[in-house]
Amino acid sequence: MIVPLYSNELGQHDLLSTALSSPESTTSLKLLEWDILIRQARRADLLARLSILLEKQGLLGQVPVQAKRHLDSAHIVSESHDRRVRWEARQIRDALEHLNIPVILFKGAAYVLSELPAACGRLFHDIDIMVRKADLEVVEQALRRKGWISTHLDAYDQRYYRQWMHELPPLRHIKRKTVLDVHHTILPETARISPDPRKLIAAAQPLDGQGCLKILAPTDMVLHSAAHLFHDGELEHGLRDLTDLDSLLRHFGRNQAFWAELVERARELDLMRPLYYALRYTQSILGTPVPDTVQQSARAGRPVWFAPALMDTVFTRALAPDHPSCDTLFTGLARWFLYVRAHYLRMPLHLLIPHLIRKAIKRRSGDRV
Repeated sequence: MIVPLYSNELGQHDLLSTALSSPESTTSLKLLEWDILIRQARRADLLARLSILLEKQGLLGQVPVQAKRHLDSAHIVSESHDRRVRWEARQIRDALEHLNIPVILFKGAAYVLSELPAACGRLFHDIDIMVRKADLEVVEQALRRKGWISTHLDAYDQRYYRQWMHELPPLRHIKRKTVLDVHHTILPETARISPDPRKLIAAAQPLDGQGCLKILAPTDMVLHSAAHLFHDGELEHGLRDLTDLDSLLRHFGRNQAFWAELVERARELDLMRPLYYALRYTQSILGTPVPDTVQQSARAGRPVWFAPALMDTVFTRALAPDHPSCDTLFTGLARWFLYVRAHYLRMPLHLLIPHLIRKAIKRRSGDRV
């Protein structure tokens, strides 16, 4: 059994992680603590999810009326997001249906269209899809005809995305202002690990009544979520992504065969390290039930030497809500370390160093370079 890593000794006022893992703890909160909890949840994009969780646990009636107003409002907003995502997915389907190619929905849109528990209370900033790399050009042309245009017009940014990354530059609809990310794999081609996208596409599952739209297979959905979270250097919504993983593991994990398939698929796709982190931190922070045998098998992805202790230190801080009440002395340093680590994992040094220098110059000059 894994030893809990996360406690209020790290983020002394992290009420949100406690509320998510032990909803009954909210019944003893004072009004001032509710104020802090709501602020943390809002910053983490988890206020609606907290509302739904408390409702399912039969605890919403015990919430002070002042706090309940915020929870109810967030729930209404999340329902609006749900409708917008469904409608936007239809627009994507209609734009690409004639190409007769598979289009795979990622993350939040996939959760909504497949009606997974992870969709409950989910807020959306963009929609992610994946197509075969060979189809990128025709997909981009088809989307452009329907009003999606590139948001990165700088020649360097275009080259950065198209040559090195795992996606096109983000597309924004000219009227609706919705953002669409078009991927051709789940991690950059220059990354130190690069799962074969053909295997992901081959195992993708159709969505009833959604034409060309598909979703990843259950194991691949979990592994993609893990790879995205633990290779990302910007963890402002890291706790939200961790709760996605928690929900997916609880849902799919009801089928005992899923666990063995998950570990085997991680080996096949070279994603044992992200799986190790996903199981370790969902269990230690959110209490996700993971069979001991699976946790032991996932240790094949454990980093060596002093790295486990270091990663525990930085992830337990960086995965706390991005709110001042959760900050400790080393929170900023932990987030900076993971930002640098993400770029190191994403690109070899001969590409990374010039890229970071350019980003630093652009930041200092107000993006005028």
